Amino acid sequence: MQRDEIADWLRLVLSEGVGNGTARKLLACFGLPDQIFRQSRATLLQVVTQAQASALGCEPPTLLALTEATWNWLRSDPQAQGATRRILTLSDPDYPAALLEIEDPPLMLYLTGMAHGDLAAALAHCIAVVGSRNPTPQGAINARDFARVLAQAGLTVVSGLALGVDGAAHRGALGGVPPGSAQLATVAVVGTGLDRVYPKSHLALAHEIAQRGLLLSEYPIGTPPLAANFPRRNRIIAALSRGTLVVEAALQSGSLITARLAAEQGREVFAIPGSIHSTQSRGCHALIKQGAKLVESAEDILEDLLPGSPAAPLRQADPAAPVPGPHGASVLNALGHDPLGLDALLARTGLDTATLQAQLMELELAGLVARLPGALFQRITSA
Repeated sequence: MQRDEIADWLRLVLSEGVGNGTARKLLACFGLPDQIFRQSRATLLQVVTQAQASALGCEPPTLLALTEATWNWLRSDPQAQGATRRILTLSDPDYPAALLEIEDPPLMLYLTGMAHGDLAAALAHCIAVVGSRNPTPQGAINARDFARVLAQAGLTVVSGLALGVDGAAHRGALGGVPPGSAQLATVAVVGTGLDRVYPKSHLALAHEIAQRGLLLSEYPIGTPPLAANFPRRNRIIAALSRGTLVVEAALQSGSLITARLAAEQGREVFAIPGSIHSTQSRGCHALIKQGAKLVESAEDILEDLLPGSPAAPLRQADPAAPVPGPHGASVLNALGHDPLGLDALLARTGLDTATLQAQLMELELAGLVARLPGALFQRITSA
């Protein structure tokens, strides 16, 4: 993409009061952005308002600096790290067809990641895996394990690079695709410009995704992590994916926005059930009541999205594996799979407080029990 083309598209994006909808009308009427800016005010007024025509007639004050920053970002191609950078516009033949089907497709897409001659083929089999930024330990493990198996079966896992379930899903997908594979392991749709990573704790993860997957954003270079951008990017996550899996979500979770958008776009929605006592499961339970498919394994998803494909089952804990401490098995049995407080455990096990606390510490160190907020404990089933 040439610098002048970038400047024209950015001018259209930056024009005050001219949103995506109006911009698409102008593109449909006049062609590429450079043709739009050659039209007379009288001609533009046949399509837009007076305020919009005035905005289109003036060069935005930030255009020059943003064009320079974008051009420099595009030219500093991170080939040494196994990634490339691209900008796609609505006029580009490589623009993802799935995004053209939604009401509000981005005018521009910024991409960093694996080089693909055929981006459409690389994005043909995607599944979104989303959920809470503060999942339970079991929820994070579920996100990782489901994503790993789905990636092993050939699906590309799409998520939002956020803390919690998103990060676990990206890592699981990367673990399911061998390094050096031509398969796009995972796609991170972010709410910032691609010259920055949010949250900063995911910097190393973002670099790995760039080498073995794809980072994608509709936001211009330099865009900071603004709160409004994150719910908005969810429409892209849903549209790119043939289905959306919600791992854990509270009733007010942004993940439910993604699920709703997926359903509205005719995509499949899957949800993992959880404890009736967990607030992090109520969003999933609400989705199931509304018609989402209840899933207990990755195979439940694959039978809908990739029927007939072999899938490695989620690994179950070895029943013969030793449990730490003399009372380990009885404590695990007493815990069940719901979060439980110390008083309830004391009543169920009949142990004294000191013995039970020591046993819980051993199980926690062994990765069999997690300590939750509110002085609760939960048994962990790890793959």
